[in-house]
Amino acid sequence: MNVKAKLFAWAAIGLMLVASISGCNQAAEDTPPPLIVEDDGQAGKDPASGSGAEEITVALVMKTLTNPFFIEMEKGAREAESELGITLLVKTGAQETSIEQQITIIDNLIKEQVDAIVIAPADSTELIPVLKKAQDAGIVIINVDNRLDPDAAEQVGLTGVPYISVDNEQGGYLSAGYISDQLTAPTQVIILEGIRTAGNAEDRKNGALRAFGENDNVEVVAMETAHWKIDEAYEVTAQLFGLHPDIGAIFCANDMMAFGVLRYLDETGQADVLVAAYDALEDAKEAIRAGTLETTIDQQAALQAYTGVQYAVRALDGESLPSETLVDVMLVTQENVD
Repeated sequence: MNVKAKLFAWAAIGLMLVASISGCNQAAEDTPPPLIVEDDGQAGKDPASGSGAEEITVALVMKTLTNPFFIEMEKGAREAESELGITLLVKTGAQETSIEQQITIIDNLIKEQVDAIVIAPADSTELIPVLKKAQDAGIVIINVDNRLDPDAAEQVGLTGVPYISVDNEQGGYLSAGYISDQLTAPTQVIILEGIRTAGNAEDRKNGALRAFGENDNVEVVAMETAHWKIDEAYEVTAQLFGLHPDIGAIFCANDMMAFGVLRYLDETGQADVLVAAYDALEDAKEAIRAGTLETTIDQQAALQAYTGVQYAVRALDGESLPSETLVDVMLVTQENVD
């Protein structure tokens, strides 16, 4: 049944309930109770038949809400929820590395019989088996932000999953390229990576390597992961400066790691080190205004999630969707931060 038909059918059911209310045993006097309650896996069930109600329920599963990037993502999904008249469930892990927690969340959503899952996976491969289980249960899967590994998905038969994100390689290239273009003398640089099994982290690193490789003055002396985290980035940066005290520029694969780097540079009085980042969080924009951060990348998190929820509803309506949809990345600098 497509979305319009579902809404029409529900309206018809509501009219019949009103018409026959005198014959019901203490049924609700006005309108039926809410169909879905986010915290109750049995919400939306018809106690007589055991079948699910006609309202569409879409779950947005993200890595965490400790990173403002995913708060922006939820805002976009909520906008789509309001426009489409669906029920949106938002589920996250405790940290961006909480892979097992995401797996448990998806298992629970299968039991709750949601209609669709929009997933920003913490890992590109480990979530695939449980997502295949969800797809086999008739749940529509939409992949946003971090791409599920295509080869691993094909091996287990997870197919037809639209992917919505940005060109992370191009974003890494633009961000690192902005500081690389300022390096006119021989300079040692380092790269702080995200989770190495995450496709978006790998793409951003490769984009940065491409940009630095175009400048003969640049020597990449180290590439280390800080797992997207502020405190870990601070510690890794301290270790790398101990090994390479002449570092002149740093590319960070997200803003959170850049905040750790900036804290270390501030505490050690190294104001001349150029730092580039990725995500365009508000604190990163403030750092650009203050002159401590050179640039970041706006990957339009809200638009990614908004599109993901829209695609979920369109898929439930029987539409064919593009296999890949990329929203634009935008380089944010002092020239355009406001």
